[in-house]
Amino acid sequence: MLRPLALTAFLALSFVACGHATPEASTSLTSPGITAPRAATPAPAVPAAQPETAHVPVPAETTTEERGDTQLERLAAMPADQQLPGGRWKAGTNYLPIVPAQPTSVGPDKVEVIEVFWYACPHCFDLEPYMQSWAKKKPAYVEFVRIPVMWGPVHRAHAHLFYTLQALQRSDLDQKVFETIHDEHNMLVGNDDVQTMNMQLKFAVAQGINAEAFKTAYNSFTVSSNLARAEELTARYHVDGVPLIVVNGKYVTDVGKAGGHPELIQLITDLVASEKRH
Repeated sequence: MLRPLALTAFLALSFVACGHATPEASTSLTSPGITAPRAATPAPAVPAAQPETAHVPVPAETTTEERGDTQLERLAAMPADQQLPGGRWKAGTNYLPIVPAQPTSVGPDKVEVIEVFWYACPHCFDLEPYMQSWAKKKPAYVEFVRIPVMWGPVHRAHAHLFYTLQALQRSDLDQKVFETIHDEHNMLVGNDDVQTMNMQLKFAVAQGINAEAFKTAYNSFTVSSNLARAEELTARYHVDGVPLIVVNGKYVTDVGKAGGHPELIQLITDLVASEKRH
């Protein structure tokens, strides 16, 4: 278990902000990748002021026809009454178009919704019941993908647990992990990799998971590959705050930009519906 003072300090830090401090952080989109907007933590009651547009020129070596970005560029420049749906949401304030659009991990008939999160983030914990409720009611054509943020060793340790539970088909325990960390103040992270694994193993066994099955999944190639992908996506979207929502590789938003938890769910629903129509 973490030393008491270290644990207390870490919990205090996590409740101040679920952000990753980086020097000269920017919300502009830069080549060769993109930079996602900073997720507001804590979320304000109304959307914070944002740049009027998230548009940048497409790199010279990539045509808009190849990327399908012409529509996104037009959207970013549209007056409010022409933006979706019927002017309720404003590009550059409630959500930012990503130019160029990023590839998704779903089929052409699906719309991907990514939530970048961290088990120890109190704002992710607050959003969890809203996302779980939405996930149960979402259209069949929507693929919900959760990506644990990968900023440092503690985040990686929690991501390792997330993907291990996923490999065991026990994603139903995500809520229990959140509660263990936030309500029971057990970070499920030790002073080294071995201690961390043993703490997470103890947690899993207490939830009815076979110890050997947990160890096998924990050390599997699948989990290792998923961790590498999460690290790549954290870097690709330049995530410096969670929770962060990415819709179909084309839009990014968060609780602050939407104006609250229910508003974020409605915004996701509207963006998804717009993507399906296209």
